[in-house]
Amino acid sequence: MDCSSSVESCQSPYQILLTAASLIPISHYFYGFLFICLVFLYNFLEIHIIQDLFTGFRGQPVCLTFNSCSDVYQEVVSQCRILHGRYLTTPWLSSPHIQTAFLSLFDWRPAFHYRRQLFRLSDGGTIALDWLMSSNVPEASLQLKDTIAEDDKTPIVVVIPGLTSDSADAYVKHCAFKMAKCGWNVVVSNHRGLGGISITSDCFYNAGWTEDIRKVIDHLHHRFPEAPLFVVGTSIGANVLVKYLGEDGINCPIAGAAAICSPWDLLICDRFINRRAVQKFYNKALTFGLKGYAQLHRLVLSRLADWEGILKSRSVRDFDNYATRVLGKFETVDAYYRHSSSSTFVGNVMVPLLCISSLDDPVCTREAIPWDECRANKNIVLATTRHGGHLAYYQGITAKSLWWVGAVHEFFSVLHSSSLICRKKEPQMQSFHLISPPESSIDQGPYLNITEDGMVAAVSDEQTNIEEENTEPMIQSDKNKDVISETQGSDCVMGERTHLTDESPQHPGQDVNDIIIPKRRYMDQLSRQSRNSIWLLAYIALVTTWPLVGPALTLFFKKRFRNVLARISRTAPR
Repeated sequence: MDCSSSVESCQSPYQILLTAASLIPISHYFYGFLFICLVFLYNFLEIHIIQDLFTGFRGQPVCLTFNSCSDVYQEVVSQCRILHGRYLTTPWLSSPHIQTAFLSLFDWRPAFHYRRQLFRLSDGGTIALDWLMSSNVPEASLQLKDTIAEDDKTPIVVVIPGLTSDSADAYVKHCAFKMAKCGWNVVVSNHRGLGGISITSDCFYNAGWTEDIRKVIDHLHHRFPEAPLFVVGTSIGANVLVKYLGEDGINCPIAGAAAICSPWDLLICDRFINRRAVQKFYNKALTFGLKGYAQLHRLVLSRLADWEGILKSRSVRDFDNYATRVLGKFETVDAYYRHSSSSTFVGNVMVPLLCISSLDDPVCTREAIPWDECRANKNIVLATTRHGGHLAYYQGITAKSLWWVGAVHEFFSVLHSSSLICRKKEPQMQSFHLISPPESSIDQGPYLNITEDGMVAAVSDEQTNIEEENTEPMIQSDKNKDVISETQGSDCVMGERTHLTDESPQHPGQDVNDIIIPKRRYMDQLSRQSRNSIWLLAYIALVTTWPLVGPALTLFFKKRFRNVLARISRTAPR
């Protein structure tokens, strides 16, 4: 008894653990290992089906960011049921990475064909414009006219694809089919060198290249002047769209726009895409697509860019360094990213714009969203969702529809029937001149001209008129060089734009008191605010300097008080 107990007491605790572990069946180890792998994949792929289960699969509400005085929200977005509802991801796609991969690899896209037109630019470049004229799917069959009359008032939706994408991609087809099914005409403006079109000039597109879409929209506006133009930009196409809207401001001939999953700030997105292992996978996938695009146009790129560097590229930044930066004539990659980011142009957007972004976007991070800029602009409404991935937004158990496509269509439909579609842009220009009375020194003073590099220069009224008269013929001559293969050419559409700036500040029959009285009211308000500001500054100065001034004043008054008491005590009768 004593010997056996002493032997057992001499066993190591580790030996006891190993003995106990050997008694556990191997199948239990397999189940445990499988459970650990599932937990790892659940966190690595950011799956959220358990959270959806706890919420009863009701989805998450859409968060809207807008200006409190926004007419776009009051008249349009407030009537959009989808934007005020909830978004629930398809349960078996409850992950931003799974959704994004499914969109690129396994999605069943609508079956239809385009009618192609080749739009030739003045620099020799060629853009493929794919018109949706018919579609045929098992659920519905839609037959549209082969041609569009010049006086047709049917709205036209222009779709701008993302990086290395064209009209054949799944999300583009989903958007085009939804718009066309509701009776609208759709045209996809493919980027240069995409859609099966060769590069016919030494100019390539990039994330900040807005000249192509500007000329396409101007051409459509001139050819179909009665048809309202709506534009949808996706991913890099959304960045190009917002930058174009900010550059042209009030001169954009479009009625409304939507930016879906825009990167906003390319520099932040470049840092984000190299942060984690899963983001690096997207970096490799995008680089593979860019290198495939380069292979299609090797004859031109090998002559203009560093071809050896392109072949050695391992990231999007490497490709931009060896190709995009060189073609765009930028000194550094960061300079290209800063110049092409649309976040700095958000404040200048003057048309109704709906922006949709997902907070779990694995490519375009939420850190780049310009929240304050969107909130300050009355023409922008930003809709953010907790889930959605990059351009995926699958909904329904069958995952045959994209949530953002329905939201954009509803936004455009309400906007098309609202008063904003008919509102003239002249009052926005005239409100600037109504501040000052006629024939005052302010009217003869210089205007502020903000250049692209951020410099502010003074330009007199005479110089402005001379520049408008001199630049208009030049713009007309450049526009006449842009032709489309199935038309005889296009004229300039700048006459309507210049009419906005040639109006005089004062209208006939307008009373001078109507202008002077508001000005006096503003001056009175300014003077009252100035007085309040002076008292506030005095209070701040007193509070901040009291730790130093307080003891000095105390000593001063104590000394004077002692002298007064001594004088009184000497003069007092005894």
